[in-house]
Amino acid sequence: MIRNDLRPLSSDLYHLVNLQDKTSSVLADFTEWLSAYGETSWDHQSFFAGPVGRGAKSLYYRHKLLGTAAVAPMIFFEAFLPSARHLFHRNMRFPIADAHYAMGFAFLFQVTNDEAYLQRAIHFLNELKKSRSAGFTEYCWGYPYDWVTRNGMIRSQTPLITTTPYVYEAFLQVYEIFESEDRGQRTEDCADLVAEYRHIMESIARHAANDIKDFRTSENASSCSYTPFDKGGVINAAAYRAFLLTSAFQVFSNDDYWKTAERNLNFVLENQNPDGSWCYAVDGVRDFVDHYHTCFVMKALAKIHTLTGHAATLKALSKGVSYYLKNLFDEDGLPKPFSKAPRLTVYKRELYDCAECINLCLLLGDRFPALETTLEKVVEHILEAWVKRDGSFRSRKLHLGWDNVPMHRWGQAQMFRALAFYLRETSATEVRWQRSEISRKAAGARDVSGQKIMISE
Repeated sequence: MIRNDLRPLSSDLYHLVNLQDKTSSVLADFTEWLSAYGETSWDHQSFFAGPVGRGAKSLYYRHKLLGTAAVAPMIFFEAFLPSARHLFHRNMRFPIADAHYAMGFAFLFQVTNDEAYLQRAIHFLNELKKSRSAGFTEYCWGYPYDWVTRNGMIRSQTPLITTTPYVYEAFLQVYEIFESEDRGQRTEDCADLVAEYRHIMESIARHAANDIKDFRTSENASSCSYTPFDKGGVINAAAYRAFLLTSAFQVFSNDDYWKTAERNLNFVLENQNPDGSWCYAVDGVRDFVDHYHTCFVMKALAKIHTLTGHAATLKALSKGVSYYLKNLFDEDGLPKPFSKAPRLTVYKRELYDCAECINLCLLLGDRFPALETTLEKVVEHILEAWVKRDGSFRSRKLHLGWDNVPMHRWGQAQMFRALAFYLRETSATEVRWQRSEISRKAAGARDVSGQKIMISE
C-alpha cells in the first residue's frame, strides 16, 4: 500500500502508514513465496504423524517412563534440528491452512480491489471443496493424518470442530464479498458462486448442529464433542461451535442454531476461572493455560459479542483480557506460550501465538484499548524479526536459534491472514483518522472576520 500523495501526516498517523507499507510489502513477498513453495508442507505434528512417531506418542500416554524414552529423539530434533521432520512424515495439505489463506487473500482484495487476490481466495475455496471429510453427508473437515491423543487415535479426515469453523468463515467472507460487490459482466457467475457457497455454509451449519454432540453440564449449559465421536469437555471446542452456530443463526434465520450455541456459550462462560483464564479442558487433567487456545476462546467470544451484544460475554471478555495481558506475555511484552505449562517446552516463542494475538487485538481493540499497544508491538516485532529472506516466516524462536521450517498449518497461513486482516482494519482506520484530522483543523481554522478558512484535502 504505497501512498501517492505528499500530504503532511501527524507523527502517529505517519507511524501507522509506515507499518502499513511494511506489512503490505511483507504480504506481497509472502504471496510470491507461497506460489513458488507450493501449498503442501511439513507440520508441527510431522514428528508424530508417521508410524514411528505415532507409536512413540501412544506409548508415552500408556507408559510414561518408557514413553518418555521413546519420544525423546523427536523432542531432541524439535529443539535442535527442526528440519529432521522430513525423516518422520511426508508434507501434506491442510484444510485449516487453506481456509486461512482464502481469508487472507479475501482481505487483500478488500484492501486493493485487485481481482487477482479474489481469484486466489476462490482457488483455496475450491481446494477446500475437494478436501472435505469423506463419509459424512454434510461438509466438514479435519486433519490429513492420524492424530494420537491421550484419549486415543483420531483417524485422518475425522471432522474437527476446531477446523470446520475456519472453513465456514472463509466461505462466508467470500460469499459476503460477492453479495456486496457489483460484479458487472460476471453477475451470472457471481450468482452461481453465491448460491454454491450458501449451500456449503448451510451444510457446514447442519454438521456443527447435528454431527457434533452436546453433553449437558448444567441447567443452562452444554459441552460439545471435539469430533462426532468423543465425550466433550474441551473449552475452545465449545467456543468454536458457539460462534459458528451464532453466525449461522443470523445468516440463515434458524432459531435452533442459537439455542444450541447459547448452551455452548454458557459452558464457556461458566468454566472461566476466577482469575479470568480458561483451562484447556474441564477433565481435571488438561488444565494448562496457553496462549493460542486462550486466543481461540476469546476470539469466538469477541465475534459472538459483535453479533449479539451478549452482556455476559462482554463481562467474561473483560476478565479474560485482564488475565491475558498480565500472564501470557513475557518481560519484553511479547506473547509467551504458557502461563501454566503442562510440560517442558523446547521453544521460547511461537509464530502461531503471535498470529492469534494479532487477530485477537484486532477483534477487541475497539472494546479494550490496551490491546492496541500490544497489537502495534507484536506487528512491529513480526516484521522486524520473523520474516525470512525468501518471504516466508520463521516458525519458532527456540531457546537456541530458530525453527525455520515453513509449516502452513502451524503459523504461516495464520500469520498471513492476521497481517492481511491488520492491513484491512488499519486501512479503514487511516481513512477515519484523516477525516477526523481534516474536520478538527477545519473547525479550528478561522480568519479574523470569523469566516472559516478552507483546508485543502
